[in-house]
Amino acid sequence: MADVSLYVLPSETKVALLDCQTAFNGLTDQERLYAHYISQASWYGGLICLIQTSPESPGIYLLISKLFRCQKVEELQSAAEAQGVTKEEYQAFLTYVAGFLSNAGNYKSFGDSKIIPNLPKEKFEKILMSSKAAKEIQGLWQEVSERVYSLVDRQRELGLGEKGTTSYYSDNCDLVDAKVAQEFMSAKDISPYNTRLFKTQEGGKDCYEVRLASSSSSGDDLPGVSGPVLGSHDFTPKETGKPCIFKVTRGDYSGLMALVVENLTKAANYAANEAEKKMLNGYINSFTTGSIPQHKEGSRHWIQNKGPIVETYIGFIESYRDPFGVRGEFEGFVAVVNKEMSAKFTQLVDQAEHLLPLLPWPAAFEKDKFLRPDFTSLDVLTFGGSGIPAGINIPNYDDIRQDEGFKNVSLGNVLTAGYKDDKVSFLDEKDRELFIRLKIPSFEVQVGLHELLGHGSGKLFIKNEDGTYNFDQESVVNPETNEKITQCYNENETWDSRFSTISSSYEECRAECVGIYLCLSSDALRIFGFTDESADDVIYINWLNMARAGLLALEFYTPETRAWRQAHMQARFCILRVMLEAGQGLVTITKTTGDDGKEDILLKLDRSKITGVGKPAVGNFLRKLQVYKTLGDVESGKKMYDYYSDVHDRDEPHFLSLRTIVLQRKQPRRMFVQHNTVVNGSTVELRSYDATAAGLIQSWIERFPDRDLEDKMMKLWEKEKPYFTL
Repeated sequence: MADVSLYVLPSETKVALLDCQTAFNGLTDQERLYAHYISQASWYGGLICLIQTSPESPGIYLLISKLFRCQKVEELQSAAEAQGVTKEEYQAFLTYVAGFLSNAGNYKSFGDSKIIPNLPKEKFEKILMSSKAAKEIQGLWQEVSERVYSLVDRQRELGLGEKGTTSYYSDNCDLVDAKVAQEFMSAKDISPYNTRLFKTQEGGKDCYEVRLASSSSSGDDLPGVSGPVLGSHDFTPKETGKPCIFKVTRGDYSGLMALVVENLTKAANYAANEAEKKMLNGYINSFTTGSIPQHKEGSRHWIQNKGPIVETYIGFIESYRDPFGVRGEFEGFVAVVNKEMSAKFTQLVDQAEHLLPLLPWPAAFEKDKFLRPDFTSLDVLTFGGSGIPAGINIPNYDDIRQDEGFKNVSLGNVLTAGYKDDKVSFLDEKDRELFIRLKIPSFEVQVGLHELLGHGSGKLFIKNEDGTYNFDQESVVNPETNEKITQCYNENETWDSRFSTISSSYEECRAECVGIYLCLSSDALRIFGFTDESADDVIYINWLNMARAGLLALEFYTPETRAWRQAHMQARFCILRVMLEAGQGLVTITKTTGDDGKEDILLKLDRSKITGVGKPAVGNFLRKLQVYKTLGDVESGKKMYDYYSDVHDRDEPHFLSLRTIVLQRKQPRRMFVQHNTVVNGSTVELRSYDATAAGLIQSWIERFPDRDLEDKMMKLWEKEKPYFTL
């Protein structure tokens, strides 16, 4: 039996307002209209995450939308209490609904485990049936009710095949099918970012449909991709040797993609310059046709749009939640530049070419030229998707990042609203006080170094189509073997396609290591205003935070499947393992008894050994991470990463046993309530909501008032059903 407590959101889960009022007030009417229409595109596109997450998520969303469109939160509470539902049960119901909306589905965006209501099924149903929408939603409830509460093995977490639930792939797909599809798509030079995979049988052969996300369902060509792609293809993969059929179609999520295109088209009327217009044109073409090369074109213009007042990016971006690690989740954000904090990041960019040589790999393994990116601190106005990060390095296209450039953003109001710690577990009193005081300032340093010099560093060795290489074969050697380079990427291969299932976590681990390694540089800390004793304290808290995060990461590991459910947390656990392996008392983890009389853990970091013991250990690990990435050496990289990712009780500190204590003392992640924007004549007004579950729900209902949207969602959901078991 599953431990139900692992899958419910406690009623005391905190909600924070992602406040952008001051920044928004500083915008002109034109900037506000530009921000509004891209916000609308981001919100409509964000609903795609429901379809990407689980077969039941669109149905649950429709249930929620119809329920609260008919009746306000307070009115429904009165009706439910009249039917015997307690205040506590109703609050648990609201927390579930708010959690579902915040995560864009019934699986956690940070952790990939299922979210179920923290009240009995009959009480949940009683709330629904006491509403004014009871008759309208009764059929929906019958369709999704079993999946809402089910914790059978395959439905406890996101995964592929028998390992979990996903709707990036039809129910009958497994890891072999994902590999076969990747082989086909690489052969045809089709990016998987905006695709899903559905398997059927045709003439006794496996038939795979590769669906491209687009507003259009017709047309023969795919702009930017050479050769005929759309339509049917016979294919025999090396993976299985069995002939199969591939059908490439467009029009996935077409109803929502059309709304995205419509609002981006309106936003173009208020663009500040030609770069923004060309950027939006690239996105519009991509979202209309399903062409990733067109999205790349928009991304190129986005990179060139330096220092905009309103910053934005939108598309199928991060591949964290695809169990195979190559398909992107839709996200879109709109944010306003925080000039004071951005000035510090600009200084960091100015110092980048001085800081990069400090990294522990040979110069040949670094990019030939540092492409100076935009690096800004932003206050988020809108973030449509399943979750909101603290920092971003984009675009994720290897060829653009390596040869043309990228941008970094630190999301300042996310940091201040979401990373405040009231309760800090597993530290002693002295460390706890310093941790609370310096966590956000030290995390700002880590985010800056992680995004700019972590994700922004390192070179991929590539064999070009004409047989030439982007490195000197004669002089460059592998620093791990001192032998000449014998392997690298082919031109149409990417980091994601090579390292697939571990690529996201491995890359986050590399960037996190860069952050704690380079925070030891006095030049880096001086940029953020830390000198003398304050600098030492920031270094200490940054390293302590990383070690503690590695311990907290055990919440995101599933022993039954031996699987990690969150890329960043797996990365942090690996770094903790490296710190412990360094020995000499750098990090110690001890079982204790807490003030409440229950089992507890005490984690200690010896600050005097960070430079002498910690730095060489992390540097050695980081160098290997980079070398294996540069060479595309999947075998060596995976072997090492799997070793450090292994959670076991074979020796101290017995992580599987510690996991039980971590779970008992875990704290729920904050949920964010975001503003809405509404056009009022020639300008736009900003609406705010209470930082409560009820306020969060109200913000969503006001965000999507049109019943036509519910009809579009229903049509999209109906198209899904034949490929999944509800």
